[in-house]
Amino acid sequence: MNSTPTDQGGVGRRKCAACAYEVGYNAGYNLNGDFNIKSVLENLEESQAGEQRYKSPHVAFALGYYKGICQRTNDDN
Repeated sequence: MNSTPTDQGGVGRRKCAACAYEVGYNAGYNLNGDFNIKSVLENLEESQAGEQRYKSPHVAFALGYYKGICQRTNDDN
């Protein structure tokens, strides 16, 4: 979460960035390309805890998605 930028506005306000990362990771690992980011963010829990405080859930999701795809590729090869 340290490299994730601060975001205190819009749909992502007070949303759980760590949760967004996990959802993104799972979607990426499963190679799921059929998702709506707005819907994903709206369904996240609210959280202001720890390192994820004020972090961008959009970036956290994208980073998780990328890392999930990378892990899946490594596991498959």
